[in-house]
Parts: sequence; C-alpha cells; structure tokens
Amino acid sequence: MWANSREFEQALDRASLHARRWLQELPDRPVKPSAAVEDVARKFGGPLPATGIPPVEVIDFLAEHAEPGLMSMQSGRFFGWVIGGTLPAAMAADWLVTAWDQNTGLRFATPATAAIEQAAGQWLLELLGLPEDSDVGFATGATMANFTALTAARWRLLADAGWDVNVDGLGGAPRVRVIAGAERHESLDMGLRYLGLGRPELIPADSEGRIDARELRKALASKPGPAIVCLQAGNLHSGAFDPFPQAIEAAREQGAWVHIDGAFGLWAAASPALRHLCEGIEQADSWGTDAHKTLNVPYDAGIVISRDVPALRSAIGMHAEYLPQENHGPGDPMEKVPELSRRARGVPVWAALRSLGRDGVASLVEGRAVLAMELARRLTAVPGVEVLNDVVYTQISLAFGTDARTRAVTEHIMADGRIWMSGSRWKGRDILRVSVTNWSTDAADVDVAVAVVRDALAGTA
Repeated sequence: MWANSREFEQALDRASLHARRWLQELPDRPVKPSAAVEDVARKFGGPLPATGIPPVEVIDFLAEHAEPGLMSMQSGRFFGWVIGGTLPAAMAADWLVTAWDQNTGLRFATPATAAIEQAAGQWLLELLGLPEDSDVGFATGATMANFTALTAARWRLLADAGWDVNVDGLGGAPRVRVIAGAERHESLDMGLRYLGLGRPELIPADSEGRIDARELRKALASKPGPAIVCLQAGNLHSGAFDPFPQAIEAAREQGAWVHIDGAFGLWAAASPALRHLCEGIEQADSWGTDAHKTLNVPYDAGIVISRDVPALRSAIGMHAEYLPQENHGPGDPMEKVPELSRRARGVPVWAALRSLGRDGVASLVEGRAVLAMELARRLTAVPGVEVLNDVVYTQISLAFGTDARTRAVTEHIMADGRIWMSGSRWKGRDILRVSVTNWSTDAADVDVAVAVVRDALAGTA
C-alpha cells in the first residue's frame, strides 16, 4: 500500500490547490450558493459505479461539482445563525489531525493528541476564569457539550439521592426537575429528551430574554428535591446574559446543580471589556460551549466543562479489560465525552489558542461585539429599520414594520446573495437576525451589510 504513497501526495496536493482557490475567492464570492440541492444531487447521485477512479480525479470532481452548492460561510459577510469561520492555524491543524488519524480516547494509545487536548483544556479554564481543577472534554458541538454536562448532573443528583442510575436506570428513580428560562435555546430540550428528563419547567424572561431570578427562586422553593437549573450566556436573539449571581444563589439555596449553556456567549469571559456580562459564571457546576462559534475553529469543536470530576467520569466513562486506561490524574479523554472513537477535536482548539494568545482571544471576542454595536448603530439611522434588542454582545434582531414587510426584506437580502442574514421570530414578531461571529468580518463588510439592507428596503417599498 505505502508503495503507492504518491497517490496521497497527488490527492493532497490537488485538495490543497482547490482549498487555496476557494479561500482566495471568498472576499469576492457571493455568500449565497448558486446551485440548489437538487442540482448538486444529480451530479453526485445515481447507481454506485462498478469501477473506481484515481483519488486525484475524485478530488477534482468534488471541487468542480460541489462548489456551486456551497455557501460562503467563511466570508466576512456571513451574518447568519451563529457560525464562525476558521482561523488559519486551526484549519491547518485540522488537516494534520486528519492525516495523523489518531483515535483520541486513551492517553496510553495516543499520548500526543491527548496531551495537546489536556493543554487546550487548561488554557480554556484560565481564559474563562473557571475552576482550575475542572474536567474539560471535547464533544461534537454545543448540543452534545450540554448533553454531556447534563448527564453528569443527572448522575450526581440521583447518586446523592441514593439511586445508581448507571445500574438501575430511570425506572422508579427520584424525579429530577429541570428548570430553565423561557428563552433557552431549544437544543437544550433535545439533550434533556435524550436523557429521559423531559421538557424543562420554564421561568419567565425579561424583554431581553434573561431569566427572572426571583421567579426562579420561587419555583425552586415550591418543590424541594433534586433539580438542575439551566442558565444561558448569550441569548440567541439579543445576545443577553442571565443574571448569574442572583440565579446561582437561588439554586444553591435548594442544592440544585447549575449548568450554563454558553454556546457562543461563554467566550465573553475571555475579554476584559466584556467579562462583566459573565459575572458569577465560575460559581456554576458545569458549562457548555462551541469553539466553532466565537473562537472560529473548524466544526466538531464542542467543549464540556464540569467542576464535579467524579460525576462526569462516572456518568460518561466506560471501563473494559481490553482498554489500558488510567485510573488517576487527568483521566482519559474517553471519560469526558460520549464517544470511544473520535478524532482529536481539541488539537485545532489548541492551535487557535496558541496562535492568538490571551490578548488575541480577547481582541477577537471584543472585535465581534464592537462590529455588532457599530452595525446596529448604523442600521438604527436607516429609515424603516427597528433594532429590537439592546446590543451588548454579537447579536442583533431587526424588524421592518409589519411582519409581511420584514419577511419581504429578509427574502430580498437572501436572494441578493452579497451577505447572509437569517430570519426568525422573537417577541411575537417576525425578525431578521444578525450574528457577527466570523473572525474576518471587518468595517468594509459592515458597509456592505448596511448597503444591502438599504437596497432591500428600497426593493420592497
């Protein structure tokens, strides 16, 4: 096999060529795909051919026929959902991770990638100001990071109640209440469904989506018993942060586990200028975030952090005689996330952190918030535009009069293709939601965004 290593070289060289061209064209490329899924499917579908083709031809075919159906999500003009781009060091590190092909589950088997992930985890704790003895695991994304943390919470609460969920399951177990703000991200509900905990009890939120800590205290006191309180760092529509000191104090009074969903907002803790938004987060029990968002590393970058190390490893880990595991110290990576087999997800995170340094991370996070505030300021001055939220971080919610007009403006912007912003519904209104997340977004991209919104308003008058 390795006598044909030339095939690797040719395929990788060709992939590099196509990748470089793609990245070079991004500044001028429309964000909107030029082909629909049906168009692309016709190129890639049909019966599986009986004979193969050389690897380099496969790569050429992929690039030629996939690119029309690709959205330029790495463009500085992409403001949809909460999706970051990819920093150069993180992208290159991700290529190495694929080439190395290490199954990063055991420290004994893959000491290099396990050590790199351990270092990345320690840096994250330092950056975010979280307890230095916490466990850090690298999951697929924020959804699985939250799921993993909630699994640890369920284990701990039931263990403290005298129930071994690992042995006896949930049948007959004490009920674990889960309480969240009315404007939590619904991926949290997915994790709770997976865990058999059901839909959370919802606490009213204020006009920016922040949980009402007084109502939380009342709800907790009304039914004592095992409970998980889920708080939020970064509301999907407003970017607002829950009042952590007051909410966590209320949870502590009843012995509840506190989890913080900080998919994109937890990174504010790494910025001296924005740290106040995260005041009190270090008092929680677990945290979930996604480095693909604000830190701008490739996908598969969820991060779960648990203060309660035994709970995380007991709930998630597995031991088998054929696996030479460590039973002390940092623990094996497979004890901290749900998979036994996985790529070395933490390596691109390490590369991003090492390339930026502490000051660079702060600058990256602050820069996205500053650009969001500037974009909101400029759009406020455009007749017919309503900015519906207090822009404190990276999210902006816009409306344009009636719901029908807002939908029309949104459709016009997406059809235009120069930028991408996504529609949603908030406070009973249709809105256009803007997320400033990409590391490459700059003042020129803001200029284009303002111009496109103006054109959309004129085109739907």
